[in-house]
Amino acid sequence: MVLNRRGLLRSSLGMGALLLVAACSDDADTSGPARRGGALRVGALGTAARIERDPHANLSNDSDFLVTSLVYDALTVPGGNPNVVPRLASRWEPDADRRRWSFTLAENATFHDGSPVTSEDVVWSLRRLRTVGGASKMPVAVEDITADGPNRVVLAVPEPNTQLPLLVRLMTFTVKKDTTDFTKAVGSGPFRLESYQGGNARLVRNEQWHGGPPLLDAIEVTMFESVTALGNAVLGGQIDLASNVGAIAGRTAEGRAGLTVVRRPNDTVVGVAMRTSDGPFADVRVRTAIRLGVDREALVKQVHSGYGTVANDVLGTADPLYDTSLAQRTRDVERAKALLREANFDTGRSYPFVTKAEAPGEVESAKVIATQLAEVGVRLDVVTQEPNAFYDQTWLKAPLYTISWGTNDSTLFFASKLLSSGSNRNETAFKDAAFDAATAKASAAQTDAEYRQAAQELQRIEYERGGYLVWGMADGIDIAASQVRGLPALGGFARVQLEKAWLAG
Repeated sequence: MVLNRRGLLRSSLGMGALLLVAACSDDADTSGPARRGGALRVGALGTAARIERDPHANLSNDSDFLVTSLVYDALTVPGGNPNVVPRLASRWEPDADRRRWSFTLAENATFHDGSPVTSEDVVWSLRRLRTVGGASKMPVAVEDITADGPNRVVLAVPEPNTQLPLLVRLMTFTVKKDTTDFTKAVGSGPFRLESYQGGNARLVRNEQWHGGPPLLDAIEVTMFESVTALGNAVLGGQIDLASNVGAIAGRTAEGRAGLTVVRRPNDTVVGVAMRTSDGPFADVRVRTAIRLGVDREALVKQVHSGYGTVANDVLGTADPLYDTSLAQRTRDVERAKALLREANFDTGRSYPFVTKAEAPGEVESAKVIATQLAEVGVRLDVVTQEPNAFYDQTWLKAPLYTISWGTNDSTLFFASKLLSSGSNRNETAFKDAAFDAATAKASAAQTDAEYRQAAQELQRIEYERGGYLVWGMADGIDIAASQVRGLPALGGFARVQLEKAWLAG
């Protein structure tokens, strides 16, 4: 996981309009009578050159992020329905204008050295995150992060915002005030760091964790520098769990005795951004033709090896308020051709279609889409760029390119960050007054009903005239030994929430 200029969207997405919430029971497989004890051996991706111990820095390695998320507590973490549940913050509530949010800390929360977690520790940590991690990782200005007594923290924003509890998910790691040396990793999370060497770590149960002691005695994290090595390790029995190992390894493990393939739905979207403001795809009829020209079922089968689901051109499929009443688009070659003729689209030339080898299957998806669209008269030349060159030369600029995002997110978050006129991440140059109005209304909603209505409206507009082709969702794939239970079932970075895991006999 790279928390860089795209890190805000990758690591802290969600849906809003929440006051008090309780932990969900649908975020992990907890079948069977749980038992205490044992050490879980987990493999995760990472490279030695990118090892990072600072919880507020850019955590490029999955292995480091896994360790950090178990040793330190964030204010909130991903959930199923709702999408955000408590961790260090036991509850939160906004003022009437949704501009000032108060987070109450969990009772009896203590650091691993026995000292209590106070609002001063949280404020110092959040301010440091804002400074060290950069503005993209903390959506509140330093001066607007304050303490209100010993166990309450206040976050203030300039505009109404129903999303704030989700904007602080899984990255607001709390450390003791004034800590700058993180080699000892004194956090308040469910596991304590016993040892760390070269990206590999052993974590032991925190008996005093405010959420209740985990069942596992320990979690042993091993860093692997390639998906192939990670997959081979779990297939060979060297580890008990391969985290986020991908569809190829999942297909190999399917049906093998002693192994379980864990499919986490709505994990990643690989889609297409079509520029709406100018260029060959500015006409909504052309964009609709592109959407009708692809075979979504075939794309899911070929690109994601069947480990995924068809999507419907709206970002935020894991949102509990995702609008399933919108008619599912299917392939209609003749209708696509007719729309292209109506729009006077030039089928006599070819158009560059830029992609990048970032998300699994992204380059392959571009090639499959180009083949499919050739049947409706749209000729695409697939151009593959290195990710750094892509973000420098193509992102936000080109007429047609692939995109990839993590999910377990809200339709409103994507709307405000990727589609609103004022966003600096507007990938499709989409400017629509009615869409902006619906987004603003959802952000400032005073009631659940008002939020739901505005969220449905912005989804309808995105579906009808937005700039994205969202053809499918990829499952997150973990491979586990059959005795491993209680693993996270949610997509995205919820995969690191292993505090409920346990080992059967």
